[in-house]
Amino acid sequence: MLDFPLWRRLTLWSITLACCVAALPSIFAVANLPWPARLIDPKVNLGLDLAGGSHILLEASADQIKRQRLETMAEDVKNRLRQAKIETGDISTKDGAVTFMVTDPTKSGQAREALQTLTSGASMSGQRDWDLNVDGGRIVLAPTKAGINQAQDMAMNSATDVVRKRIDNLGTREPTIIRQGANRIVVQVPGLKDPAALKALLGQTAKLEFRMVDLTADPTLVAQGIAPAGSELLPFANPEKDGTGRMAIRRYGGIKGDQLTNAVAGFEDKTNRPIVNITFDQAGGAKFARLTRENVGKPFAIVLDGRILSAPNIEEPILGGQARISGSFTSDTANQLAISLVSGALPVDLKVVEERSVGPDLGADSIRRGVFAMCVGMAALMFFISITYGRFGIYANVALIINALMILGIMAAIGGTLTLPGIAGFVLTIGAAVDANVLINERIREERARGRKVIQAVEMGYKEASRAIFDANITNVIAAVLMFYIGSGPVRGFAIVLMIGIATSVFTAVWLTRMWVAGYLRRARPNDIRL
Repeated sequence: MLDFPLWRRLTLWSITLACCVAALPSIFAVANLPWPARLIDPKVNLGLDLAGGSHILLEASADQIKRQRLETMAEDVKNRLRQAKIETGDISTKDGAVTFMVTDPTKSGQAREALQTLTSGASMSGQRDWDLNVDGGRIVLAPTKAGINQAQDMAMNSATDVVRKRIDNLGTREPTIIRQGANRIVVQVPGLKDPAALKALLGQTAKLEFRMVDLTADPTLVAQGIAPAGSELLPFANPEKDGTGRMAIRRYGGIKGDQLTNAVAGFEDKTNRPIVNITFDQAGGAKFARLTRENVGKPFAIVLDGRILSAPNIEEPILGGQARISGSFTSDTANQLAISLVSGALPVDLKVVEERSVGPDLGADSIRRGVFAMCVGMAALMFFISITYGRFGIYANVALIINALMILGIMAAIGGTLTLPGIAGFVLTIGAAVDANVLINERIREERARGRKVIQAVEMGYKEASRAIFDANITNVIAAVLMFYIGSGPVRGFAIVLMIGIATSVFTAVWLTRMWVAGYLRRARPNDIRL
């Protein structure tokens, strides 16, 4: 019991002091005291319910996901049959299926073999993603229910990742971004008072494409809204400036902007107009070079989210994998587009179906009341523990204060976020720490009542009580881990604080107080203790 080597004492004190020092910036911030600028200042982040901020609920269209999937399959079919040197008529995506005619019906079997690998997909259920039917020279690919469900799940997971990257690039701290249901995403950004910029950023799909202009299109038919076969009519992003409404653009054969490695807002040298400089990866740069090399002298359209930003002529091949996007940009919109492009395009449009701003007043009141309740509770506990257990009660009280500081310090060090449920977890762990000290002291009292000497009673008290403490806290840790992995948002915040608090309460109640008690017994060698 009395054997506490120097290395162990130094280790325990080092851990304690490091955690307590890490808690100081957060304490200074709550007390509105200045923190020295020269020192690092890890602080506990406050959640939406405490710091205020913006809450947005985004929803994707399931029909759009199905439509995009059909268009992607049509592009794949076109490329696959071109490689197999099989000629076809126009490919249709009407009625929820990809349909086309093979020019030479005798090659229908060959076409079926060429397309067979496109229908297997990667469905975890083992079912095919597409049904392939051949009727003479007519081939139909219809999506299966399993394939549609998988496509929707992948699109929403990808959209969630893109939303997270965009918000991270805004410089916000600890946003909450989670899926809700099959086609919704919840976004909570603490500290963001005006959600307008966030809505504009998240509402932009940032689907960038470089596609050839259809020079065979009849302007009269285009004006009537009729597009040539294999093309579609797209509007200009700024029709007032461009002087026309729509332009015929080739559906296939262009390049998508999903192979960008960087996008930076800048200014044009001659006109000083805002532009966005983009850089492709090696494969994307090679495709872009081939497209511009094969179409020198022809116009190509820069299309963003289904709208034409500009349609310049290709004066010479654009090599090196670098290009620039010009349009009717301001500095803010150019920077916003650069963030969207470098974060990746959303696989589906997201519509804001709910938004609200939470002011900081309610959170400040919650913090004030929570701190007040904790201080009152701890003061009452410390008073009764001191009266009940004397010196050992004082050790327990000091351990409680250090426990609270360690929780704050660890949360600040890991960049954790404190929410209103987190405060509840904070208070709960203080209660757990009190239980641990009560168990130890009561066990020591029982051993003394049995006639054991002071040192033996203290040793047996810590030994026997520690078993019960560890067993109880292991159960709590299992519950907290399950809440963290299964829950979301506030539930996870509660679980994090609970896990940290359990670890610190065991550390302070079992190891720190034991070190202090051992030091007292070694120095004083008392014949009796008051418990």
